[in-house]
Amino acid sequence: MRKEDLRLAAGLTINMIANMGKGKYISMETLTKICETLDCGISDVIQLEREEKCIDSTGNN
Repeated sequence: MRKEDLRLAAGLTINMIANMGKGKYISMETLTKICETLDCGISDVIQLEREEKCIDSTGNN
């Protein structure tokens, strides 16, 4: 399925699709629409990436 096909089927805006491609914020409502359209779960369309936190060796965070 092309992005445009997904956009039309799920009733998404061009900006929503663009934000997804840029790794920007996506609302739960948007994720739900995508999952319902693709008949899948949220874990099938997103991936959690953890950020490493720097620890200040002086004890000041």
